[in-house]
Amino acid sequence: MSLELVVDARQNGIWLALLRDGKLIELHQEQGSNDFSVGDIYLGKVRKVVPSLNAAFVDVGYDKDAFLHYLDLGPQFNSLNKFTKDTLNSKQNVADLLYFKGEKDIPKDGKIDDIISSSQSILVQVAKEPISSKGPRLCAEITLAGRYLVLVPFSDKISISQKIKDQAERDRLKDIMDSIRPKNFGVIIRTVAENKKIEQIDQDLKNLLEKWKTMYSNLKTAVPPKRVLGEIDKTSSILRDLLNGDFTNIHVNDESLFGEMKEFIIGIAPGREKILKLYDGKLGIFEKFGVNKQIKTLFGKKVPLPSGGYLIIEHTEAMHVVDVNSGNRKGADGQETNALLTNVEAAEEIARVLQLRDMGGIVCIDFIDMHDKENNKILFDKLKGFMQNDRAKHNILPPSKFGVIEITRQRVRPETDINTSETCPTCNGTGEVQASILFAEEIEANLNFLIKERKLSGVTLLVHPYLEAYFKKGLLSKQMRWFMKYGKWIPVQGVTANHLLEYTFVNKEHEEIAI
Repeated sequence: MSLELVVDARQNGIWLALLRDGKLIELHQEQGSNDFSVGDIYLGKVRKVVPSLNAAFVDVGYDKDAFLHYLDLGPQFNSLNKFTKDTLNSKQNVADLLYFKGEKDIPKDGKIDDIISSSQSILVQVAKEPISSKGPRLCAEITLAGRYLVLVPFSDKISISQKIKDQAERDRLKDIMDSIRPKNFGVIIRTVAENKKIEQIDQDLKNLLEKWKTMYSNLKTAVPPKRVLGEIDKTSSILRDLLNGDFTNIHVNDESLFGEMKEFIIGIAPGREKILKLYDGKLGIFEKFGVNKQIKTLFGKKVPLPSGGYLIIEHTEAMHVVDVNSGNRKGADGQETNALLTNVEAAEEIARVLQLRDMGGIVCIDFIDMHDKENNKILFDKLKGFMQNDRAKHNILPPSKFGVIEITRQRVRPETDINTSETCPTCNGTGEVQASILFAEEIEANLNFLIKERKLSGVTLLVHPYLEAYFKKGLLSKQMRWFMKYGKWIPVQGVTANHLLEYTFVNKEHEEIAI
């Protein structure tokens, strides 16, 4: 298995595509403003306490008040609240918690109106980004995530990832943390810390303590609502969480971003910066690595399967519904075997689409009916295996008697929604078209103007792949006729991101030529 990260820096933000063995598995957009991202820490003001919900609404600067439930306060909320008050009142003079006297833990089944009150200033962290018409979901159990560790202030507990199975290694990591962990700071040891040297783990801990000091420094002068610590950007967080031996290449098309990423990789994984490569090709970076084509294939209502089957994905207010169809797939081994093969293929694609689109909540999948119970068990086990690499928390129920499998998947960010339908470029959705046969003549007229009137050289034509085939078709193709007419070879490149009748002329530097 190989992982590649393709980073496309654009004017309106940065797009990140994560590929596993060439297949697109994650797509993220990082815009200029990343307020209210998961992990951001805010000093908010309690707007309203609602005892019937055992929750409160908190103003953190978003259009709609954020939601904070009692169960999300965390056991050490009283200690956090005391630290926040003392810092705002200049009684807590250092970020260090060495001499901080913690408060008693709050009860698990307590009432929120016994703990907090309206107009109270409160330190909170974004647990879920604003989704649809809802404001952010908050928690008050502050954590700071690093590459190898997660720092938990006001706790003395050391937790180790369950994915680290070797007991000797678990004991080694626990002994390391016992020797370097400062007082009143708990730690969660992440899976990537396995077999890492004490120097690497110690440096990660120091970096997290520096973030805590930065948060404390910002908190001292903060007036709610105010963000006091922002999560690192999406590019860095993906590198922090995923960078391992499976990463083969990271491609980026912006020189300044390339320098920033190189510096970040050197900081978290010295020696791995060699996999970072600056892309300067003429084709767009997403076009070069086939990302655009996969986006158009996987983000539509109908998602094709390699065998000829397809998925129909519908999004309702309550849930996502996926229907599996065999399409024109033909099998010689009988209907039951054919259904099993199609279902297993669909299960693999569904696992990828859930992660790629970041679909959350309830997902109901209507697989093709199978009468053999053993086949249903095989399908269930295969789906669980395909979902193992999904970092979002999820739960999968066995097939019902109707053959429907239900999945609940954690949703912390808005679903990635890309409209893959295209407005007709000829009629602009009116339903009335002009004679499309004139389109080729329009391109030729503009080409003639650029070469004969403006005397330009090094002109390249970018068109939809269908039009590329049209211009290159036959021995005496349009492209060959242009060569004979102008004495210059006009390259024609197909771009899947283009609409059917969209075209662009570019120069040698791949800059668009205005006509």
